[in-house]
Amino acid sequence: MLKFIRFILPPMLAGLCIAFVIIWFSPNLKNALLPKLDVSGHYSSSHMSFADAVEKASPAVVTIFSESISSVPRYMRANTTQELGSGVLMSHDGYILTNYHVVNDADQIMVILTDGRRFDDVQVIGFDTITDLALLKIDAQHLPVIPINDNFSPRVGDVVLAIGNPLNLGQTITQGVISATGKQTLTDSPYNNLLQMDAAVNVGNSGGALVNSNGVLVGITSAQFRTRYNIDIQGISFAVPYKLAKEVMQKLIQDGRVVRGYLGFRGAAVDSTGKEVTDLYTRIVGLRVSDLDPLGPAWQAGMQENDIIVKVAGEPVTNPQKTLKFIGNTRPGTRLEFQVYRGDELRTFTLVVAELETRAN
Repeated sequence: MLKFIRFILPPMLAGLCIAFVIIWFSPNLKNALLPKLDVSGHYSSSHMSFADAVEKASPAVVTIFSESISSVPRYMRANTTQELGSGVLMSHDGYILTNYHVVNDADQIMVILTDGRRFDDVQVIGFDTITDLALLKIDAQHLPVIPINDNFSPRVGDVVLAIGNPLNLGQTITQGVISATGKQTLTDSPYNNLLQMDAAVNVGNSGGALVNSNGVLVGITSAQFRTRYNIDIQGISFAVPYKLAKEVMQKLIQDGRVVRGYLGFRGAAVDSTGKEVTDLYTRIVGLRVSDLDPLGPAWQAGMQENDIIVKVAGEPVTNPQKTLKFIGNTRPGTRLEFQVYRGDELRTFTLVVAELETRAN
């Protein structure tokens, strides 16, 4: 044993000495390995900051003022109504996404950029009441654009930053995490879903940007859903996911409105026993039909309440949101084949997709 120690000890000591000399005379390696001093001269760990993300994203978040002129005489009520909100520059040539309720019925819209530029001639390209989104256009070029990554998918637990102009205090950043995804209970529509988060969102934040820790757009924030039930809510805010917002924006640019397919029923996910699915771990095999519209395509084709849809256009129903989104994205007039169980009998129906009618609030 003693012979072994004598054999191994000299090379080890020599190696340590060589390593010490290399580190000491290499400034970059020395700085990387040694702890850093703070401003007071004490050693401290490196701090965490989202300043780089804010620097990338904040120039593309604008302030929006809108004004509606009332026809009611001034002595009966205020003659004008003003709204404050935020918006997100989506292109270098001036397309801006914001919330519909920010510009609803506006007679005058003003956009102010972070660099102080003001635009009074703002065009409303279109709006979508289901997602509460509107697309505006200003006449400018070479504008700052929000960072975008089409491959990014938000996950529960992701750190997010909400950028907007709450209460007209100036551009403000609030931080939180994504609490849930795919929320539909607040929208009353199967064609919409929301991100839930705990970043603070107040009046003026509506239409602003929700970004991740790299400054990449995650969604368009909305204060409307937060205040929907007129109760004081803490730590619960919502945003329209970027991918859905992008789809709406592209349809508004193309058609000036969002055209969605409509079949006239609601569907609840069920498992192989026909029991409604209440958790994420049960295998979904179909949609149970409910709330049939007597004037809708499903009723007219012969579907009934409690029928279970197992295939749509040859694709098995394993993800209700995906199936309903497919129906919503199908152009009106398209024929779709449905395989449906009524009791133990498998039936086939061909439905002609109608257009979902939406009304402005």
